[in-house]
Amino acid sequence: MIFVTVGTHEQSFNRLIKKIDELRRDNIIEEEVFIQIGYSSYEPQHCKWKRLLSYKEIIRMYEISDIIITHGGPASFMKALEFNKTPIVVPRQEKFNEHINNHQVEFVKLVEERFNNIILVDDLENLEIVIKNYHEIVRKKNIKKMSGNEQFNKKMIQLVEKLEKKLGKK
Repeated sequence: MIFVTVGTHEQSFNRLIKKIDELRRDNIIEEEVFIQIGYSSYEPQHCKWKRLLSYKEIIRMYEISDIIITHGGPASFMKALEFNKTPIVVPRQEKFNEHINNHQVEFVKLVEERFNNIILVDDLENLEIVIKNYHEIVRKKNIKKMSGNEQFNKKMIQLVEKLEKKLGKK
């Protein structure tokens, strides 16, 4: 099963939801897909979906899903890491009116470079290839357990501070 979450940000993420729905429609994704669509206006026709999930429902989806696809919000992709799963992370982008700036793109790139434990997809044209080759890509990633890792948290804080400084200078 594939779980897709776009978080609770008030801007839509129709681009990702529509792409996943099309991949499912065309049987490129053969397994069951559940999408948490948030405030998006596009309603999937080929996937199960719900606008918002309770915390308990989200945890259950992380537990039972083989592949987790998230937006670039740290809470969403770090939750996948807590379950020792390598998330596919599709950051929201300002040019598509999905967020107020490109902080998700910049942050996710830094996390991928620094930790090598997520799969960044910043161009949706690459999503099909990433899903098809997911297990091969994961084998090349750093999939150490993240739960309770104080050193990981320190590095993540440093990374966030670095990004805040970088964005503050723009």
